[in-house]
Amino acid sequence: MNENLKYGLLFALGLTAGALGAVALSRGKLNLKPAMADLVAAGMEIKEKAAAVIERCREEVEDVVAEADHVRKTKGKGKVPAGGDA
Repeated sequence: MNENLKYGLLFALGLTAGALGAVALSRGKLNLKPAMADLVAAGMEIKEKAAAVIERCREEVEDVVAEADHVRKTKGKGKVPAGGDA
């Protein structure tokens, strides 16, 4: 996971938790269990979306590496594909 994304998510989580805590304390309610469950659920959803983005990026990199390997192998035989298409 990208370090900037990781720290951004942690910052957002901390900011949200702090805001929820301040609101709960100002209203005199200390039953944070439902709010925290919603917060954790949102965090899990963000994690799943981030994992999907990372997986797509990984697949793209694998495709580029496979194409580069193909070009490298065909270049040695003198058969470079036109336009770099593999």
